[in-house]
Amino acid sequence: MSWKMWSLKKSIWVFHVNTGACNNCDIEIVNCLTPKYDIERFGIKLVGSPRHADALLVTGVVTLQALPRLLEVYRQTAKPCVVFPIGACACDTGIFYNGYHVAGPVDKIIREEDPNAIIAYVPGCPPKPEAMISGVMKALSAI
Repeated sequence: MSWKMWSLKKSIWVFHVNTGACNNCDIEIVNCLTPKYDIERFGIKLVGSPRHADALLVTGVVTLQALPRLLEVYRQTAKPCVVFPIGACACDTGIFYNGYHVAGPVDKIIREEDPNAIIAYVPGCPPKPEAMISGVMKALSAI
């Protein structure tokens, strides 16, 4: 096991990317940072730059406008980078399935860029903070 994979199990730094969400998932992500849920006790820390991130939390369906920005952020992260599509829209475009502005779900976009990407889904509309914490911890234990 490489040192990078070992370090991901101990302390994961995440960067949040909104690619066209309604902001409900974003509010729940911020809720994870409050003292009630305190995700930092698990070593999960929200960082302000994708260059420092081990994982991406992506909310919302990928719109045509957000597509180049998501790809640029993904290219800036250190590899291996775990991508967490948060919410029904990010996982499978949700109610925007046939939208004219939709580029696709997060996994399809990221897999076209990097076929070996690690993707862990957190479904829900919006997913509760407990579900996000559980999804991240299960993905980290599977690495």
